Amino acid sequence: MALFSSLTPVFIAIVCVLIGVIMKKTNGEKEKHDTKSKHPSRPWVDEDLKDGTDHPLEEEEGEEEWQGLEENVAHVPFTGERYSEAEMIKRSQTFYELLNKRRSVRFLSDEPVPREVIDNVIRTAGTSPSGAHTEPWTFVVVQDPYLKHKIREIVEEEEEINYKKRMGDRWVNDLKRLRTNWIKEYLDTAPYLILIFKQVYGWLPNGKKKTHYYNEISVSIACGILLAALQNAGLYTVTSTPLNCGPQLRVLLQRPANEKLLLLLPVGYPKKDATVPALTRKPLEDIMVVM
Repeated sequence: MALFSSLTPVFIAIVCVLIGVIMKKTNGEKEKHDTKSKHPSRPWVDEDLKDGTDHPLEEEEGEEEWQGLEENVAHVPFTGERYSEAEMIKRSQTFYELLNKRRSVRFLSDEPVPREVIDNVIRTAGTSPSGAHTEPWTFVVVQDPYLKHKIREIVEEEEEINYKKRMGDRWVNDLKRLRTNWIKEYLDTAPYLILIFKQVYGWLPNGKKKTHYYNEISVSIACGILLAALQNAGLYTVTSTPLNCGPQLRVLLQRPANEKLLLLLPVGYPKKDATVPALTRKPLEDIMVVM
């Protein structure tokens, strides 16, 4: 009895330690569960990237396969255009003035646009450089009213969730001055919608996957050229990146699993009563550093 009495404090201490460990583990699991259950606002993350149909390229050890281009591509003589200094300055100034008139227009007319113009501006975008000349882009042109409306339904449904839950107060407040919301009337009225998909990989003749190097950067450059081509043709658009709509739009448009939506452009003429925010652009000294 004396021995038991002397050991009682030891047993009590051990029991207390065990209870503490169990409680700590339980609280840890609860915190972990709570963290998982919460959906913090992370507007820079697009759920499109989690499209389960995408599969990483399978790497085979010790095997470097040629990617399908001819091993000895012929090189031909090249002579570029050469202008006088005065002509260079004039052309660069004229082109700047043209592009400086580019505005994001959300009020687009349903007035028809010549299809040949759309073909030409996409041809122009296709001249863009790309990693290892893989040309990892697909431009889907939608003019069918039914498809345009289905696209609008998908976009507006997800955009309402984006504005109310995903984007967060800061982003939503920043957009208020531009008077934007989840209602996208221009998706119905614009004569054309151009959806630009990046091909995250391609296919070799033998059925194996082909690496598309820097696919997102390559397609982004092509999008910039497309915007310039549209401005040059007298057409207007608004760069639309509908978060979390990519997988649904890809299925609607019957695009393969290796394509991911990067940009959606409604294209047309501005309505007669169209308005744009009175914004200014940063001066040259704020965007250029000369070393």
